[in-house]
Amino acid sequence: MTLFARIGALVLALSLSLPALAMSLDDAKNRLDQAKQQGIVGETPTGYLDVVKPTGQARDIVEAINKARREEYARIATKHGIAVSKVEAVAGQKAMDRTPSGQFILINGEWVVK
Repeated sequence: MTLFARIGALVLALSLSLPALAMSLDDAKNRLDQAKQQGIVGETPTGYLDVVKPTGQARDIVEAINKARREEYARIATKHGIAVSKVEAVAGQKAMDRTPSGQFILINGEWVVK
């Protein structure tokens, strides 16, 4: 096998294993409160988390939690025969209302400390 073929095989193997490196939902849940308290993730009016400061594992936490939220919002919407966007809006408002003082929420496109 040539050097280029070996490098190609290595790149392919690594790219196929990347999804396995994604953070589990349990890990994300365990890290969420600390990430919010550190101000690296915050709640948005869309019902999803977003990254406030791209440090550490902020993106991984957001992606894992948001994936679970998307699935739950779709389940609720189907159960009640309503649009997913309605569920997202209600969930977003509730999450922002429940966010403790000192943590970030997104208001009119700007991160604000509640």
